[in-house]
Amino acid sequence: MHDPYYICSKLIIGERENYEDHAVLIESGKIKKITKSPNQGIKSIYYKDAIVIPGLIDLHIHGRDGCDVMDGTINSLDKISMSLAQHGVTGFLATTVTSTWEKTLQAFNAIGVAAQTKMSGAAVLGGYSEGLFFTKDHKGAHDDQFFLDLTVERVDAMIEATKGALKVIALAPEIENSVKVTKHITAQNVQVMVGHTNATYQETIDVIDAGASGGVHVFNGMRGIHHREPGCTGAVLTKDCCVEVIADGVHLHPAILDLIYKVKPVEDINLISDCINAGGMPDGTYRLGELDVKVENGIARTNEGSLAGSTLTLEKAVHNMSNLAGIEFRDAVHMASLSPAKFLKLEKTKGSIKEEKDADLCILGSEGEVIMTVINGEIVYQNDNFKMRD
Repeated sequence: MHDPYYICSKLIIGERENYEDHAVLIESGKIKKITKSPNQGIKSIYYKDAIVIPGLIDLHIHGRDGCDVMDGTINSLDKISMSLAQHGVTGFLATTVTSTWEKTLQAFNAIGVAAQTKMSGAAVLGGYSEGLFFTKDHKGAHDDQFFLDLTVERVDAMIEATKGALKVIALAPEIENSVKVTKHITAQNVQVMVGHTNATYQETIDVIDAGASGGVHVFNGMRGIHHREPGCTGAVLTKDCCVEVIADGVHLHPAILDLIYKVKPVEDINLISDCINAGGMPDGTYRLGELDVKVENGIARTNEGSLAGSTLTLEKAVHNMSNLAGIEFRDAVHMASLSPAKFLKLEKTKGSIKEEKDADLCILGSEGEVIMTVINGEIVYQNDNFKMRD
């Protein structure tokens, strides 16, 4: 829609407050007004019992619907983009997994092009390197035969391959040169996350002090907490940094979700899907990087039994944080919208429902299902099972 229009609903989750029985005016791709009295001369879209939330931002996702970021093609990225839009996601970081250096660079090349291309659904906001610079102890679903030494030259080649679209590089703090290279990475305006690591508390603190931003899917793929050695997990939970959370009810117990909420501010909690190409597909055997993974009852594992990403969708993660851990719904929403927008330094234009921000919106039904997704004011997805009233 190029003409201005309203979306009316029983509840709107605004940046600083909730609005009951209000309407959002969308014009020229922006949120122009949040009002209780829509102009009768402007088209209104009304969904009974709907909740309007900000468009979700998935910082860490490998694939969906049989497509993988490691396919290294714009076509796969576009299909992932459209699939994500069906789940309320308006932007994402296309995330790689450990593979050969050649395949990794090919994937980064595609991400660089996609970041400059209008996708069919969610926008590619950049790339995320999860792989290559890890250690064996907590490798998870990463093939350690392809792990590489961490060097400035490799980092620069990755950034160049994405044409500057690389936003995150994950690494294990205990590997050689981690502090030195972390300083170099952050100087290039790329963020460092620590994960798939057996690092001690102090090794992790050293990398955070060097500029690292936080922990990859906290508790998973890292040394846990011991009362005499808090480990990587203890470091990222207690230090002033962010953590990624996979709220699928499998990776983390509800009590741990509640613990994270108690020790970290909302703006430092980023809900992620960590979804692989099996997301949206039937159970079976799939490929993640150079490894086979088996999906049973929607849970993906390697042949060794390690969890291998997830089949989670981000709108379900929001509801799981609220329903499983008893966290306030608006806080859970912002963990998947405003918090990741702040992580990407996009909070001035994205991540919340506020006047003059981009019109990136998700409309949820009473059961938490996605009814509509709006990106820059354009309706990119509508659930045909729900009727809107003009």
